[in-house]
Amino acid sequence: MPMSVPSHHSSESTPSIGEYLIKRLQDYGIGDVFGIPGDYVLSFYTLLEQSPINAIGCTREDCAGFAADAYARVKGMGALCVTYCVGGLSVCNSIAGAYAEKSPVVMITGSPGMRERVHNPLLHHMVRNFRTQYDVFEKLCIAGAELNDANAAFREIDRVLAACKRYSRPVYLEIPRDMVHVRPETTPPYEHTTAISDQRALAEAVEEAAMRIENARQPVLLLGVEIHRFGLQDQVLKLAEAAGIPMAATMLGKGVVGETHPQYMGLYEGALGEPEVTRYVEASDCVVMLGTFMTDINLGIYTAELDMSDCIYATSEELRIRHHHYHNVRLEDFLAGLVARKPQPKQPLPPAPTDWNKEPFVLAADEKITITRMIDRLDEQLVDDTIVIADIGDSLFSSTELTTRGRTEFISPAYYTSMGFAVPATLGASTAAPKSRVVAIVGDGAFQMTGMELSNLVARKVPAIVIILNNHGYGTERLLHPGEYKFNDIHNWNYHELPKVLGGGTGYEIRTEGDFDKALNSAWEDLTGPSILHVHLSETDSSRALDRLGEKLQEAVVGK
Repeated sequence: MPMSVPSHHSSESTPSIGEYLIKRLQDYGIGDVFGIPGDYVLSFYTLLEQSPINAIGCTREDCAGFAADAYARVKGMGALCVTYCVGGLSVCNSIAGAYAEKSPVVMITGSPGMRERVHNPLLHHMVRNFRTQYDVFEKLCIAGAELNDANAAFREIDRVLAACKRYSRPVYLEIPRDMVHVRPETTPPYEHTTAISDQRALAEAVEEAAMRIENARQPVLLLGVEIHRFGLQDQVLKLAEAAGIPMAATMLGKGVVGETHPQYMGLYEGALGEPEVTRYVEASDCVVMLGTFMTDINLGIYTAELDMSDCIYATSEELRIRHHHYHNVRLEDFLAGLVARKPQPKQPLPPAPTDWNKEPFVLAADEKITITRMIDRLDEQLVDDTIVIADIGDSLFSSTELTTRGRTEFISPAYYTSMGFAVPATLGASTAAPKSRVVAIVGDGAFQMTGMELSNLVARKVPAIVIILNNHGYGTERLLHPGEYKFNDIHNWNYHELPKVLGGGTGYEIRTEGDFDKALNSAWEDLTGPSILHVHLSETDSSRALDRLGEKLQEAVVGK
């Protein structure tokens, strides 16, 4: 890898490498950076503190990664900044999740200075050699650069940030600490490059897809997470409304459009979902899959019965119509082309199951709370700008029954499924959308991993509502592997007492439906800081979705 000797003698009008990176982060709409400072990145942290960007210190590096991930999902791009190896390697899991779920996160890390590396000394934090951390993140990011060449640094920053935006995946930037204040001899002009679709392939793909839709007996739009990531919700709605085609979403794409839309059917989850939705989608002779990942969770642990020869499969990385593969066609251009083409089915479509009028919730105040009843009551409380963040396990599966009313208002690592996401993600989402109310649902096991990020919510007086489902352990694993196994049990905490430890917020202990109703109403009115709702559940309680999932997962694990 090329190197240049650091120089501080170039024109003061030229920004330093650190200053240029901060400017470019702002150009992409990043106003906040999450992380933990350390000696190899203190110079860059000093620049951050002097800049308009807000540096938010987290309790752990992986929490900073989860916060940046959620921030990116809400705002379009996020960033974190940590020190070398002990910080960087601690955030591997968060960045891996961002890659898996296409969340555009910029990971910035410091490293030993170029002068310090002479004769290959054994410096603190170093593992194996100076390239180890770079090599690790090369596997976890879509692009990366070590900013060790002053003359190439600006171009490398531009290239890496453009890749983050283009592919909606995390990227890696490493700054040796003696390069932060280096000013290049010249400032290369910024070149904004945009990927361009092959126009002939695009035109053919749009026409073939439109004809398939027009001749179909029962076309369906199946919407995935990339519609979120690339901001294509309006285009999808134009296509659906103009053609009168019903819409469903995958679990990872939940909330991609408002679930109260008259053409929205619900989640498609194979045998795990609502039978009416499953039947309608699987009876379709033209499933238009837009931005959808073919993952095991999205496909109901492979219980989905979709014939790919009846599918139009369009993502940011692939476009396939039946057995025809089209290359160099951007998802945005394909969707825009379909909207402009205005396909109209030639025959009336069968009625879709879109009328999901829920029965009004009737409180049974003295009844012991269950997760299903808790979700039903919470659903009554949600308003248009509420962001729901669900951790893994029944926090996620029960939450699929909530009605999200806007867009990007349901956030969960539903594909990578890393526990401990929700509380730090609450910090990220509330920072990205300070006017939105954030409700986090997290199991006790996941909470014990990263729950101390509540400290930041208290410090920043964020009026988030954190619902902790306490069933004394890992409920999903109990269903996955039934039996009296102690490894699924965890030590019980008095979660509602945490505000006393953290110096702020309000805690509620909940055992009945009446307790939950009162706590939720009180928390909703409280804008002074976070509320912790400690919900006691039976160890055997589970949602309908988790019951169905448990059966399928158990079959997959034990080979039934």
